[in-house]
Amino acid sequence: MKKTIAFCITAMLILFSLAGCKEGKQPLKTVRLNEVVHSVFYAPQYVAVEKGFFKDEGLDIQLSVGQGADKSMTALLSGSADVALLGTEAGIYVYNEGSRDYAKPFCQLTQRAGNFLVAREAMPNFKWTDLKGKEIIGGRKGGMPEMLLEYILKQNGIDKNKDVEIINNISFESTAGAFSAKQGDFTAEFEPTASALEKSGAGYVVASLGKDSGYVPYTVYMARKSLIKSDPELLQHFTNAVYKAQKWTNEHSAADIADAIAPDFKESDKDSLIKIIERYKEQDTWKTNPLFEEKSLDLIEDIMENGGELEKRVPYSEYIDTQFAKSAIDNVK
Repeated sequence: MKKTIAFCITAMLILFSLAGCKEGKQPLKTVRLNEVVHSVFYAPQYVAVEKGFFKDEGLDIQLSVGQGADKSMTALLSGSADVALLGTEAGIYVYNEGSRDYAKPFCQLTQRAGNFLVAREAMPNFKWTDLKGKEIIGGRKGGMPEMLLEYILKQNGIDKNKDVEIINNISFESTAGAFSAKQGDFTAEFEPTASALEKSGAGYVVASLGKDSGYVPYTVYMARKSLIKSDPELLQHFTNAVYKAQKWTNEHSAADIADAIAPDFKESDKDSLIKIIERYKEQDTWKTNPLFEEKSLDLIEDIMENGGELEKRVPYSEYIDTQFAKSAIDNVK
């Protein structure tokens, strides 16, 4: 009898223990994240994945690549993505179209442009005026890479319609191939493409669009108004994870970051990754916190106005949602 009672007590303790474990460990919540392109430019995001910051916040990230801001925005608005990492300008276009469930930036990742001007030969004393009379492979009209290029040209007294020829009809993923095939005198490329052109001997980085355009909210995380209202907890956890990664990235060396994100860039060797990360670190590419500030919106709208792509300015308080970034800054240690 005693053995029977002891057995029952033991069994009950085991069951209670298992129930407690099951109750304590909640299943991860899936977040469908669409990134505009896959690039070392977004290193803190991959740090958040690889260092487990998203998992620590109870999130399972399912990543997809849009290959263009228009495609990433379509994924977000159609409901095939919960969150999108893309250019601020894409959301401004949607807001100005009068959409009721528009996409709102809630977390900023980068604060500099991530592309570099690549020439066919080394130009250690490069000046932007050297572009006069030249052909440049730019970006899609209305896209931020193209508008930034045009903004920098104007800042340096170059008339985009008279002094240079900008090629806008090549898809984002094909510009480097076109340049390697001898089209254009210069091309504006993101990493790791810019470094790959250097490594192959097809080009040389001569200028940084990020340095020469100022602190621009180049890429931000956006979610639809409806999701912000229905599941603010999810977006808070998401922002917390990004902030942890931003702090970690800021506090660690290029070599440490390269080790962390290597699984996401298997086609790149470690030395190449370190070089790219050092280049981005040196120009202060990544924000150290997720807050999208009003002065940053002012600058990006200046750039859009210069490009003739801004119908009207958007109100900061309506377009940007700062609640999650402010909470993360106050509470994440």
